[in-house]
Amino acid sequence: MKINLVAVGTKMPAWVTQGFDEYSKRLPRECQLQLVEIPAAKRGKTAQPEQWKKDEASRILMAIPDNHHVVALEVDGKNWSTEQLSEQMQNWLSDGRDVSLMVGGPDGLDTSCLQRASQKWSLSALTLPHPLVRIVLAEQLYRAWTILQNHPYHRS
Repeated sequence: MKINLVAVGTKMPAWVTQGFDEYSKRLPRECQLQLVEIPAAKRGKTAQPEQWKKDEASRILMAIPDNHHVVALEVDGKNWSTEQLSEQMQNWLSDGRDVSLMVGGPDGLDTSCLQRASQKWSLSALTLPHPLVRIVLAEQLYRAWTILQNHPYHRS
């Protein structure tokens, strides 16, 4: 299974790239994690947030193959514990399709992205900076994988 993290934003600070890379490289070939960066919409004085989200949504949706299982990272999504994430990961593996995780820009995801998603997942009720979300996602996916492998990285 390949997991694509489709995230709005480019040119992240080095610490973000290093953190994401650290956990993504720990995942085995049968559960690869790759980052697909989507340029943010140009924000100006004349445009509106809804237009920015639509602009980003068209690029997000183009980056997701038709046959992928799609999960939207959304504040009103379901909160999963790490153990529940490992159960989700097992379900994704059993489904046999690759997975795309969508992370919107500063204004969130457009309704077209939410309609494309099969699941909505909330990392936290807290507002997290989008660069940090990449690292948290990568680490939690790695931790969920270790649970499936009975690895001692995760201690219950």
